[in-house]
Amino acid sequence: MPKKYTFFNRELSWIEFNARVLSQAERKDVPLLERVKFLGIVSSNFDEFFMVRVASLKRQQRKNPEWKDISELTASAQLDAISKRVHEILKQQYSCFNNEILPALPQCGIKYISRNDYTEKQHNYLKKLFLNEIFPLLTPLRTSSTEMFPHVSNLRLHAAFLLKPMFEDKETNMLLGAAPLEEEPLAIVQIPSSIGRIVWLPEDSAENSENLRMFTTLDDVVQTFGTHLFPGFSVEETLIFKITRDADFAVDEDRSNDFIQAMEEVLEQRQNSFIVRIMTNSSSQSIQKALTDRLKLQKQDVYEVDGLVDLGFLTELGSIDAASEFKYPQWKHFKTSSLLRNSPWDVLKLKDELLHVPYESYDPVVNFLNLAADDADVLAIKITLYRTSGNSPVVQALERAAHNGKHVTAFVELKARFDEERNISWATQLERAGVIVVYGIANLKVHAKMLLVVRRESEGIKRYVHLSTGNYNDKTARTYADFSLFTSKAEIANDATVFFNMISGYSSIQTMKRLAMAPIDLKTRLLAMIERETEHARRGMSALIMAKMNSLGHEEIIRALYEASNAGVNILLNVRGICMLVPGVKNMSANIKVVSIIDRYLEHERIFYFQNGGDEELYLSSADWMPRNLERRVELMFPVVQEDLVKQLKDALGAYFADTAQSFELCSDGTWQRRKQTEQPSRAQEFFYLEQMKKALIFDSDQPKEFVVRRNS
Repeated sequence: MPKKYTFFNRELSWIEFNARVLSQAERKDVPLLERVKFLGIVSSNFDEFFMVRVASLKRQQRKNPEWKDISELTASAQLDAISKRVHEILKQQYSCFNNEILPALPQCGIKYISRNDYTEKQHNYLKKLFLNEIFPLLTPLRTSSTEMFPHVSNLRLHAAFLLKPMFEDKETNMLLGAAPLEEEPLAIVQIPSSIGRIVWLPEDSAENSENLRMFTTLDDVVQTFGTHLFPGFSVEETLIFKITRDADFAVDEDRSNDFIQAMEEVLEQRQNSFIVRIMTNSSSQSIQKALTDRLKLQKQDVYEVDGLVDLGFLTELGSIDAASEFKYPQWKHFKTSSLLRNSPWDVLKLKDELLHVPYESYDPVVNFLNLAADDADVLAIKITLYRTSGNSPVVQALERAAHNGKHVTAFVELKARFDEERNISWATQLERAGVIVVYGIANLKVHAKMLLVVRRESEGIKRYVHLSTGNYNDKTARTYADFSLFTSKAEIANDATVFFNMISGYSSIQTMKRLAMAPIDLKTRLLAMIERETEHARRGMSALIMAKMNSLGHEEIIRALYEASNAGVNILLNVRGICMLVPGVKNMSANIKVVSIIDRYLEHERIFYFQNGGDEELYLSSADWMPRNLERRVELMFPVVQEDLVKQLKDALGAYFADTAQSFELCSDGTWQRRKQTEQPSRAQEFFYLEQMKKALIFDSDQPKEFVVRRNS
């Protein structure tokens, strides 16, 4: 009899999300170089998963072996299940790479040449390259079972060499630094990250009748010519490996006077923390055993792959120039917002504006900030920055605004995981420009996305607000799907002012009329709206909840949804990643359907709809329905009330739930099944693109085709 679940395990649910990403790489109808990118994303996703989630479980295993999560699994049971499933997915990933992707690459004009297949000319070229440009960068390190193992950096590729002395004389061996003769010497070398991993080979028309661009990898080259690093020794076996270390560190929140230094120490700790995983290729079992023994790793921590270790570099390979048939058709980022054609101050006095990136250009946000920075009537700008781009136009506008004498405040979240270093740099740069920088809040991450512009106008002070489901990052706005709202409504502007005052200084918790804020009242507002739908259903009224988010794992929210389902509420959930709710179970969740969409853009919107007996309510939010979002982060949920925008968002939800081309449905046993294709498959992302295209065509048709010049007759 199949097991009945009340909650799915968080970590295993996330792994299944990565399996859905992998399924995109396996699809024959996805362009080849896009499949290559998806394979790379799978590897990068697993890196972060092991650094954070697996590391946390390992600490929990040591701290409290009897602890169980809400799915009733101990840390040890979770680690066993994780290891088993990840091994299965890695095998599947490498099967796809080796058996489908590599043989197909010549179709798009490129070919991988492994170290065992170099021609004489390629070998000679690479040897010269190695000796002149790579050899000087390498540092061979000896290892010994009797000595401390040399430091191995987090997420960096290393080559290991099993050596054999060429001399029998013991004194000569000792002089050469070899281990005793009864022990086979083992050395490791870090593959330099200052050189690209892809090494393009010179064109040779005589040996390349197909005119292919051929490449090998830096680790292949180091393995092949590594013997030059060990004069007096021969290389018997080699192996490439990469370790993943614990990165789930919390900063010392009490060090408020030296918070940046405390964050920098966290970054340093990541390079020296305990190891949670080692990935190796299958070229040497003896080296693999020596490494795992000396690093004191368990069998479940060893991930052996058939081929190149770490396929994360494939995201770079997938971006090379190639014929259009090997990539997704180019989609424009349409510039159709009225905020680009008219003064945003004039537009927003009359109506709210909704922006849907990447189908629409991110320019309205950047333009809004640039105008605010240069407008003599703008007095103040306040913004939350969680993640932003490397050469951010948002940051540049804030700096210019400060130089122009405006009161500029930026709430820079230094604790944004894996963006800490960049955010420290931005914070320092902004402070130098005269921006007031606030480094978040002690014990909470500021994950809300809000921009407030205060402007002096003839009628008095007017405030303009931008709220978003995604970060102020112009780069990710080209690949992440997010909604944002521009408004000048007084109640939201008042709430925005209250919000910034609460997170910047000494202020008691204040009630906001239109905005809900975690960890204050967002969770209770959600629970109240779910309960309201439940009561409507109990009274025989039509009741509907539709919600789209990245992750769903909050126990109280899930139990409230179960209760609503039992009362007869129809519940449609679109969850990109983690979903701990179990759908489709009689007397628990029979009225709940969960789907997930994986497509060319990363689904990142959070949209919540409640039918409310016909008096519909619709919200956008920075928050997922997870404990961290609702209890340990500063998040915002904001209403959309303008009739045309409500319709646009309802149509968007309808498109997401109608998708049969790129969606999966969650079954009650925890598996995800690709939804059955219809005769004319519906694809949500294509729907949004075509809608914006229609909007652009209407906009273009409204423009004058030529200037009419008037002259005196």
